[in-house]
Amino acid sequence: MKILLTGANGYIGKRLLPVLLEQGHEIVCCVRDRKRFPVDGLYANLLISVVEVDFLKDTDSEIPSDIDAAYYLIHSMSDNTDDFSKLEELSARNFIRHMQKTTVKQIIYLGGITNDEKLSTHLASRKKVNDILIESGIPITSIKAGIIVGSGSSSFEIIRDLVEKLPVMITPKWVSTKTQPIAIRNVLQFLSGVLLKETTFGKSYDVGGPDVLTYKEMMLQFAEVRGLKRYIYTVPFMTPRLSSYWLYFVTSTSYKLAVNLVNSMKIEVIAMPNDLAAMLNIKLMNYKEAVELAFQKIDQNSVVSSWKDSLVSSYSGNTLFEHINVPVNGCFTDTKIKAVHGDPALVMDNIWSIGGNKGWYYANDLWKLRGFIDKLNGGVGLKRGRTNLKDINAGDTLDFWRVLVADRINKRLLLYAEMKLPGEAWLEFKIIEQNNQNYFQQTATFRPKGLSGRLYWYSMLPFHHFIFNGMASQIAEQNRH
Repeated sequence: MKILLTGANGYIGKRLLPVLLEQGHEIVCCVRDRKRFPVDGLYANLLISVVEVDFLKDTDSEIPSDIDAAYYLIHSMSDNTDDFSKLEELSARNFIRHMQKTTVKQIIYLGGITNDEKLSTHLASRKKVNDILIESGIPITSIKAGIIVGSGSSSFEIIRDLVEKLPVMITPKWVSTKTQPIAIRNVLQFLSGVLLKETTFGKSYDVGGPDVLTYKEMMLQFAEVRGLKRYIYTVPFMTPRLSSYWLYFVTSTSYKLAVNLVNSMKIEVIAMPNDLAAMLNIKLMNYKEAVELAFQKIDQNSVVSSWKDSLVSSYSGNTLFEHINVPVNGCFTDTKIKAVHGDPALVMDNIWSIGGNKGWYYANDLWKLRGFIDKLNGGVGLKRGRTNLKDINAGDTLDFWRVLVADRINKRLLLYAEMKLPGEAWLEFKIIEQNNQNYFQQTATFRPKGLSGRLYWYSMLPFHHFIFNGMASQIAEQNRH
């Protein structure tokens, strides 16, 4: 069967893709920017193709007409608190317009549980998208999930930040809200299990795990799995604004995303009973089992996808690859070149290990201070870390940087700054060869905006010289990996 997979480079899409390929389907991956979704390597010899479509734009596409089924996984808890509902509605309508030109027999939609009478803006938007898909006349199978628990999922990472960093928590009253978490493994089983199953056409299913828990109970059970003793005290006077700031400063979320999360966390998300799990022979994992499985993946360094790699985790709505060409005119640069004595592959290992828990090789306390200052100014800070300890792909987050180019063959890594700056910044690492000698070259580029940008660069010059020179020297060493 030929299956269209929208959101193929998203958290769910990246995990669903290998499941569908294993089932023997031909997959057409639909992404907004194909540069963020290289298919050579792991998927090179499989039945997979990539089409580039931005469903926020009313344009034609290369989507094949002979599609048998399509997954609609386009969804973001946007960092915009004002118009993301309108954008989601526009995306859904454009998607349907494209699907009506195909032979698609089924659309499978992953939405949210919307049984409460009072819905947050986020959940109301999910419900509206579902209604738009149903109105198309194409058979829809709606899978509605609540909290998804898995390595790299937003809820998992936020709870992990809270539990592992705070022995004692003073929490808002929404931690007593009930929810029904579900393991990512079960979500994938539901999504793949209903594929072209006619008995599910035109139906909607709430999916949740066997446990109905409050957020407080989820955090305490998470702590038990991790062998931690945690104390949580709830106070009635913490306003939504204070709750949002609390999440923002302790976790890796942006402030605007924290606002949307807090609004959603006040709503009970409990699944209506149905027989889908029995129909598909799915054994539901309880919450603790889901957390344990997530940490197995983390310990094995096999986290497939992370919500933090989504552009939603950025503080602004930049189109990622408009910055891929590093400017020259009107820029300040700091270039360090170090001779590589020995195997350049070892230096490449150092480059590919940068950031996250590894740090930045030199003056890590100053990097942490810069991340803290960025958080105070509404930026992303350093808490996003990195998804994988060894692999880096274009589009990944790397602390407060975004990966633009990760080309190991040509020995080049290019990062774009997503911290708050009076300008734009790039950081490039590469290995070059001159006169039969390998050199490690590190280049920081800053394009200032106005006088404030120039003052910022000159005020940081002493720190740049100290930090960048030390970092380059450490990366160029052979024994750092």
